Amino acid sequence: MRCIIAGFAFELSRNGVLASMKGVKPEPITSGSVVIGRRRYPVKQVGGVLTRQDRRDFTADEVSRAMARLGFLCRVLPDAAPCAPTALEAAAPSGAPTPNPA
Repeated sequence: MRCIIAGFAFELSRNGVLASMKGVKPEPITSGSVVIGRRRYPVKQVGGVLTRQDRRDFTADEVSRAMARLGFLCRVLPDAAPCAPTALEAAAPSGAPTPNPA
C-alpha cells in the first residue's frame, strides 16, 4: 500500500511492517501507540524505523493513519485530567495565599 509520510511516498505492507519491527524493543509510551504482533510501540518509534527519517520530520497522525489502513490497532492516550485541589488548598478562602507546607 502506498502511504505518504513527511511528504515522501512509501510502499508499506503488513508483512513488511511486521518484519521491520521484529527484534525492535519498544520504548516507553508517552502518547499514541501501535500494536504490532504482541507488543505496543510508540507511533513515532514505528515511523522512525519504517521511514528511516528523523522523528521530527513526520507527525504521529501520519503514521497512525498508515498503520490503521494496514490493519494495526492504534491507540491514543487520553488527555490528563486536571488535578483536584489538595485539602489544604480547598480549605483556604478564595483569594487568600496558600500556606507553604514545610
